[in-house]
Amino acid sequence: MSSQEQLQHLVVKKVLKADDFIKWLCFANAGMLNTGNIWCLDYAISHLPSQAPIVEIGSFCGLSTNLITYLKLKHGVGNKLICSDPWDFGASEKGGALAGHPYIQREEYKEFVKSSFIKNVSFFSKHDLPFAIEAASDYFFEQWVRQQNVNDVFGRNLHLGGPISLAYIDGNHSYEFAKRDFENVDSFLEPGGFILFDDSADGSGSEVCQVVAEVSLSGRYQLIKKSPNYFFNKLRNID
Repeated sequence: MSSQEQLQHLVVKKVLKADDFIKWLCFANAGMLNTGNIWCLDYAISHLPSQAPIVEIGSFCGLSTNLITYLKLKHGVGNKLICSDPWDFGASEKGGALAGHPYIQREEYKEFVKSSFIKNVSFFSKHDLPFAIEAASDYFFEQWVRQQNVNDVFGRNLHLGGPISLAYIDGNHSYEFAKRDFENVDSFLEPGGFILFDDSADGSGSEVCQVVAEVSLSGRYQLIKKSPNYFFNKLRNID
């Protein structure tokens, strides 16, 4: 382990040690959350540039969603949290058996994960229920651009559009999709706003690494931390 990784490990241990709730959340809520992301989201939520919404692309079973809601509570932040996930997993494919399983279909798996998200968020974030839109990110941002009214999975109506203060990009990790997610977020992210790219750590082999390399070279974003995923702040003044 490098000296930088050792330092990051100590920082994460301090965050977790100081906050037992996060440990209990991660223990009970299914999901894939790099512990370094906890520090990044905690920092971003405590330094948001405005009251503009927080956007999460990719929610799975709600672990990071519930973490963000808890960090909002911790820091007394009132920004709306808006999530987008299609929970698809190839559910529309013909011959929809899940990995060849004889009794479980992809559509059933989709409904299981979606219902898990709803149950987890309804419990851990019942004090501040996020808005969860069942849509792929491309379509979600089309709705955002058009400032449409949409219904979320809890049956509530929401008017989309306007500035974004923080985006957590954790959807499709291919270059094509991650690049479009960044471009869509970038169109609305406020100066001083934040982006955290999941699955972007150096050496991960993910195509998201190519996207963060381009963001780093753009001159429009400051890299705050590799934790080990890339965490950026949009520059306020760009010459």
